Amino acid sequence: MDSVAVPARGRIDKQQAILDAAFVVFSRTGYAQTRMDRIAAEAGVAKATVYSHFGDKEQVFRAAVQSLSEAALAANLAVLDRLTEPGPDLAATLREVGGALIRCYCSPESRALRRLLCAEAGQFPDLCEIADGVSDRVGRALADRLARFAVAGVLRIDDPDIAAAHWAALLTASLRSRHRFGDESPPERELDRAVDAAVRTFLAAYGV
Repeated sequence: MDSVAVPARGRIDKQQAILDAAFVVFSRTGYAQTRMDRIAAEAGVAKATVYSHFGDKEQVFRAAVQSLSEAALAANLAVLDRLTEPGPDLAATLREVGGALIRCYCSPESRALRRLLCAEAGQFPDLCEIADGVSDRVGRALADRLARFAVAGVLRIDDPDIAAAHWAALLTASLRSRHRFGDESPPERELDRAVDAAVRTFLAAYGV
């Protein structure tokens, strides 16, 4: 009886299921304490399947971090896609986009990724560059949007990169010290207060 080849889409889906499961296990137990059979059980596959897709635990770990970082980047860029027009109320536009960005930053996956990278930075220092790369690309995209608003005459900006860095800092600074590595997301009302304060301060500095 002829064997039936697994469709490429099915293989990709299985790989992603393994990566999702691996991140859950790594976040829960740390790299050193994680075993491949736990990842397989979480993913609902045989341990041999995990090995066949990724080879060893280090490769699973690296791929899981890369996968979640790419997902975080996509989520942030999707939010910034809304920042194409200032609209009739610039403050309301910034508040809407800022609220979505801060919720990306405080999502369970983003918090877990930061905790994991911090815990394993000694063994995998190069992986921190992945997270930095996400921040850099989001910052460049934000700077591009703010530059367009400056050209449109609704903001006063000399250096869009600095303005983007200020906006990001205003959004997250008040939450970072208390919730950066916390197990629970900040309350919604605290997120809303942080966004309101960021918008007021940003427009006081850069508004027309």
